[in-house]
Amino acid sequence: MARSNFAVFASGRGSNFLAVQEQIAAGNISGDIVCLISNKRTAPALEKAQNLDIPAFHKSPRQFENEKSYTNDHIDTLKEYEIDYILLAGYMKKIPDAVVQAYPHRILNIHPALLPSFGGKGYYGMRVHDAVIERGVKWTGVTVHFVDEVYDHGPIIYQWPVRVRDDDTPESLAERVLEYEHKAYPKVVRWVSEGWITAEGMRTQYTGPSEEWDI
Repeated sequence: MARSNFAVFASGRGSNFLAVQEQIAAGNISGDIVCLISNKRTAPALEKAQNLDIPAFHKSPRQFENEKSYTNDHIDTLKEYEIDYILLAGYMKKIPDAVVQAYPHRILNIHPALLPSFGGKGYYGMRVHDAVIERGVKWTGVTVHFVDEVYDHGPIIYQWPVRVRDDDTPESLAERVLEYEHKAYPKVVRWVSEGWITAEGMRTQYTGPSEEWDI
């Protein structure tokens, strides 16, 4: 099977980007991150990509005349780098519908809760963990899903639960959930690169080895 080309979209530190890159470097993922795109000029992920000799681009709607030119520029870059899959890694801007439609079931996102709970517009970063603590639920977790035209809505590929402790703060919970994000996301990227995930409607099926499932 040919190696996949991945584009990473990131708005912040890029810790999930680095988690995936580490597994690529270790030979555990059949693919390569060939470019990184950020909507924020000061995103640390841009510098981290550059340090790894990965082409990195700042693309903000304010740089373009209109939404169409902004979207077309993304598609042109993705075509230039022959992208097979897009990996959202803390990307805080909605993906243009035309990009989603150009890459059906080929855009992955990781969310720091068990979707469909605590997802949707406005639920990102520490806001998710604030809401989890405020609501008093006993379990939260990590969800990896395909992206569609609606925030945090696409077919779910993988979930892993994380217990909410009585003494948790949003910060302590975020730190613990992030540990599982760094395990779950590279795992799912590996599955995708191996062709072990199929999707039909809102359901996905994993066809890889059973021992690969747990983290």
